[in-house]
Amino acid sequence: MNKITEELLKIVSDWKGIPDAAYNIREDTGCAGRRSTENIRIDSKTDKPGIDIRVKPGTRGEMVYIPACVTHSAVDDLVYNDFYIGAGADVTIVAGCGVHSDGEEEAKHNGIHRFFLEKGARVLYLEKHIGTGGGAGARVINPVTDAELAEDAYMEMNTTQIGGVDSTLRKTTAVLGKNARMVVKEKLLTEGVQTAESDFVITLAGEGSGAHLISRSVAKQRSSQLFRSRLIGEAACSGHSECDAIIMDDGVVSAIPELTAHNVDAALIHEAAIGKIAGEQITKLMTLGLTEKQAEEKIIEGFLK
Repeated sequence: MNKITEELLKIVSDWKGIPDAAYNIREDTGCAGRRSTENIRIDSKTDKPGIDIRVKPGTRGEMVYIPACVTHSAVDDLVYNDFYIGAGADVTIVAGCGVHSDGEEEAKHNGIHRFFLEKGARVLYLEKHIGTGGGAGARVINPVTDAELAEDAYMEMNTTQIGGVDSTLRKTTAVLGKNARMVVKEKLLTEGVQTAESDFVITLAGEGSGAHLISRSVAKQRSSQLFRSRLIGEAACSGHSECDAIIMDDGVVSAIPELTAHNVDAALIHEAAIGKIAGEQITKLMTLGLTEKQAEEKIIEGFLK
């Protein structure tokens, strides 16, 4: 892998050298390194770009690294990754994507991830996105996540966009079986004229299923964000969607919730709050010796933590 890939990996996946775990490093549409383990097998797809990751039933405490990097302009990367998580397995998946622009043309990554969790499987999915480089070309990341959770399965997604991405369209869909649960924690920061759109559709199909969706975002300068969430209750279930956003300068944030209940025992809730940083918060921090800019940065850091 090249130097830019190494730097991006440190940011998006806390890469500290070759891990004692399964991994696949994607660099500029190709594979820069791969390792399978006894319990986790990674294979290239034969019909399209991407990989299949298969976790044996009962696997516990193991990690999988699958970061993707675009290291220069004029790259339009598209990848399909499918995860098959065996019954009773409990694993952590570290994804993440970095795009680096060094010229006039766009640097782009489209990652389509599908998850199939068997009965009682558990997944912690960690994903960071960042754009770097001084090129004029746009840095674009468009992730798609589609998950199917069987009975008693659990999936937690922690997704973070930590800066530099000019445009992103983030789509997440999930269907939950009996007593399955899903937690999504999204954090977004946009600035300049960047745009970010998040679109969630979670179907609670099984009795006793539950979903908790939390989005926290900050829109600075003239950037704009659109948050859509749709919870569909088809059985006795519980769903909660929460969107909290801070707008600064001329930023724009739109939140569009939708709740659909097909069952009298479906309990669905949505909460949304959009506003500016409270003046008294800034004043309090300035009395401790911080400048106004430092105070704002401290508040944002705590909000997105």
